[in-house]
Amino acid sequence: MLILVLDTSTPAITAAVVEIAPTSVTLLAERVTIDGKAHGEQLAPGIDAALAEAGAKPRDLAAIVAGLGPGPFTGLRVGLVTAVVMADTLGIPTYGVCSLDGLGALAGAVPLLVATDARRKEVYWAVYRDGVRLHGPSVDNPATVGVTVSQFGAASAVGEGAVRYADQLGLPVGAGSAYPSALELARGAAARVRAAAPTETLQPLYLRRPDAVEPSARKTVL
Repeated sequence: MLILVLDTSTPAITAAVVEIAPTSVTLLAERVTIDGKAHGEQLAPGIDAALAEAGAKPRDLAAIVAGLGPGPFTGLRVGLVTAVVMADTLGIPTYGVCSLDGLGALAGAVPLLVATDARRKEVYWAVYRDGVRLHGPSVDNPATVGVTVSQFGAASAVGEGAVRYADQLGLPVGAGSAYPSALELARGAAARVRAAAPTETLQPLYLRRPDAVEPSARKTVL
């Protein structure tokens, strides 16, 4: 079965075509554009390019897997709305995976901190061991995260936030990508895809309110 994987939770605008077989998950094509301000402009071309490289048409897709975040409001919404609209048009299910799992899935026996940039001098973060999430996702300032994760015995950190705030987190930056892996997101949903599980509501993990909110009351100009 062919699935489309989308993730716009970080500046990495990701679209990938993945084949899920009974005993394997294989990445066939992937497009990643790093641009934190162009999710709306870059995602659709990325989808077209990934499908073309895989030699597939939208009608060939069996499901769409989307990274649920956490991530900044505008960028994350682009990926989730695109996934819902495409799935509704094609009549196929959608499945969601925490985007941080796309980095934490490769964690070994020693706990690993995954931290992505949440802006406002904060990080979205979670702790993993043996590929399983032990804590999170949460959003905090890096210094607070550094103190909190010490109780889990994390020895290193990965992700864009880990690179940017390494001094405050107090952990060395581990090897690997700074952004969620489309292949690992697909693996996170593979069991549901194989079982033809019911479609899921893609509930975004914003973790905090957007910067722009409606005023609670009109203010007098007098």
